[in-house]
Amino acid sequence: MTIEQFVKLCKEEDIKDGDHSALACIPENEVDKAKLLVKADGIIAGIEVAKALFKEFDPNVEIEQLLNDGDRVKYGDIAFYVVCNSRALLSAERLVLNVMQRMSAIATKTRDFVDAVGELSTKVLDTRKTTPLIRFLEKQAVKIGGGENHRMGLYDMIMLKDNHIDFAGGVKQAIQKTKAYLKANDLNLKIEVETRNLNEVRMVLEEGGIHRIMLDNFSYDEIREAVKLIDGKYETEASGGINLDTVRVFAECGVDYVSVGALTHSVYNMDLSLKAVK
Repeated sequence: MTIEQFVKLCKEEDIKDGDHSALACIPENEVDKAKLLVKADGIIAGIEVAKALFKEFDPNVEIEQLLNDGDRVKYGDIAFYVVCNSRALLSAERLVLNVMQRMSAIATKTRDFVDAVGELSTKVLDTRKTTPLIRFLEKQAVKIGGGENHRMGLYDMIMLKDNHIDFAGGVKQAIQKTKAYLKANDLNLKIEVETRNLNEVRMVLEEGGIHRIMLDNFSYDEIREAVKLIDGKYETEASGGINLDTVRVFAECGVDYVSVGALTHSVYNMDLSLKAVK
């Protein structure tokens, strides 16, 4: 989904036959000013989407932008001032806040994980544990926070997870069938294989022809052993049980990536508000 499609769908969902609250008491041609007020510390995100939302409601909107996506903010900061048709401003208000509050929360949490990894080369990845239809915004927020996107969907990368492996008859069979499928359909997709223990890591290495090995719910010692076994032949990704208290230790085990579902599925919206300026 593009931002343009998204903002049109947002407007259609919320407005239907009219914002009757604004229509009832606000003159048609009145123009007013408001400010986007930050009420919590963190990383701001969603400003570019907010601009597109306001423009969808009033093509003549004027925005004085004081902050950029990815800036660190504190209580009392002002992200931007907006001047536009008053009815449009009121109609767009909650949509803008909903988007920015969620995106800022995701960007803030991501930055916390990235900062925890610090100078190490390990990258912080998101997952597909996202909200349907707004995944593109949530993943954009991860990038704003300094993380990296895993795959966008089921279409742009092969990931052989535990159920794929079990249904296919085992690790080697799943990889063999996948390589045959890609060849038969002339597809050039990276293959990642989830492993549950060191024996499965060895089976992946024996079969080969993949791109990345996920080490799912491994202990620290098992991850170090797996990284040693893989020896740089393939990318490595640690997953499962990774939080702010443990992410640094996982990274120190030598993996290329740590994937954290909580970046998108367990966040509390950042407190932001749109206040009239008179």
